[in-house]
Amino acid sequence: MSKLTIAVLATLIAAPALAQAPAQPLSAYKGDAAAGAKLFTTCKTCHSGEAGKNMIGPSLFGVVGRPSGSVKGYTYSAANLASKIKWTPDNLFTYLANPRKMIPGTKMTYAGMPDPQKRANLIAYLATLK
Repeated sequence: MSKLTIAVLATLIAAPALAQAPAQPLSAYKGDAAAGAKLFTTCKTCHSGEAGKNMIGPSLFGVVGRPSGSVKGYTYSAANLASKIKWTPDNLFTYLANPRKMIPGTKMTYAGMPDPQKRANLIAYLATLK
């Protein structure tokens, strides 16, 4: 058997194991607000956790449960305004995985947080900002 044939067979055999597991919903994870507070340091590059303090991005104070595009004094993208999303924990979980996939045209340049446990932790922390 040639090396190419062996490589192809090995790839075909391993493919199912290499496939990503199906995405789990937020309810499959227990968010840790203290761990989320540490993750929020990345968010603080563009966002504040204080009420009324907008930066490059809008304040995330009270984000959980509010409608998208609703922070006074912040200029949102047309895409964000048109999305009519309510920032439920589940919607935040999806958005934080890949913001531009959920809202094409968003001003948010962050590529996303692929680790679902980290997203759950961050959302647990965001829920404390009220």
